[in-house]
Amino acid sequence: MAQAGVGLSGRYVSEAAWNPTGGQRHDVTEAGQVDLGLHLDLGRIAHTDGTFQATITSRRGHQLDRRAGLGTLQEVQEIYGRGQTWRLTQFWYEQRLLSGTVDLRAGRTSPGEDFAAFSCSFQNLSFCGSQPGNVAGAYWYNWPISQWGARLRVSSTRAYVQIAVFEENPRNLEKGFSLGHFGGATGALIPAEVGVTTGRKEGGPVGSYKVGAWLSTSDKPDLYYDRDRQPQVLTRQPALLHRAGYGFWINAQQQLTGRSAAGESVSGLTVFLNATITDRRTSLIDNQVAVGVFEKRILPWFTDDVLGFGVVRTHVAGRVGRLERLKGKEKQSAEYGAELYYGFHPFGWLEVRPNLQWIHHAGGFRSAREVGVIGLKSAVRL
Repeated sequence: MAQAGVGLSGRYVSEAAWNPTGGQRHDVTEAGQVDLGLHLDLGRIAHTDGTFQATITSRRGHQLDRRAGLGTLQEVQEIYGRGQTWRLTQFWYEQRLLSGTVDLRAGRTSPGEDFAAFSCSFQNLSFCGSQPGNVAGAYWYNWPISQWGARLRVSSTRAYVQIAVFEENPRNLEKGFSLGHFGGATGALIPAEVGVTTGRKEGGPVGSYKVGAWLSTSDKPDLYYDRDRQPQVLTRQPALLHRAGYGFWINAQQQLTGRSAAGESVSGLTVFLNATITDRRTSLIDNQVAVGVFEKRILPWFTDDVLGFGVVRTHVAGRVGRLERLKGKEKQSAEYGAELYYGFHPFGWLEVRPNLQWIHHAGGFRSAREVGVIGLKSAVRL
């Protein structure tokens, strides 16, 4: 089937977590996701340079943050969330033109597939996937949520520029399987990104550098002011509405040692930086910065093993702190986190990643206890 241009995939990802310290109580939880995919290579099937992708997903299980009362800004089990239900996560067609220089994609997709894209090797949400969707998730929907959208990408050997338009529709968050909603849209999400890659010698160090920005056209309530620009908590009047929201991001990865193949590092040390700034008027989290390292091919008896370590700072918008002071509550500021994991493949179809997580000032509260989490992320692939 693969030789004929038809690809089938199946995967189950499990994330278990236990908090020996921190939170309101100690608990152990497990959350998981199954995804089933169909990939059609139209070059083999219909002799046209196009691709069709369909994926359905289902999430299940329980979240440690909620069950143990951790109070974190970012989940310690990234696989949980957006409703434990079946969803149509991908349903798009991609057409390449001018020998691949121009690339068009349209259908049911998510911004994080192409914009500020990052791997999801870590278990903590801070280091997993497209960062803007983790901090501006009220309207930037990452996997497994899909929405109607179209993306245009123009690329050369070492650089590219891309822009897209995605429908903003809160109905996409509803539980239950749906092929798509044709009503209820509140606006459009318009991201744009420029990226370059480095590494001219085959087998030598490679790098990737991306900068981008987005504009959201839907109305968004102010975190602090009412429509008369007075503190909403005192007047209890409707919030001031802003006509648009926005944000910016930077993603950088650079291999320092080891070998590469086909533009990807296969051994050695790689460093990364992910930084996102959001609209501080309307977004609970107004910036997040994560840095870390990957070290690949550590032990010779495992293939594709990797050691990953990352630290992150997640900052709560200042207007939230001002609001909390008026309420006589403790002010939220910044949450700090770190994760260390080791991933290996005991079999070709099985990947195991035990990890240790630490969260300082959970929820941005200085009075919060230190949170320690022992986790296990694993994946079975067909």
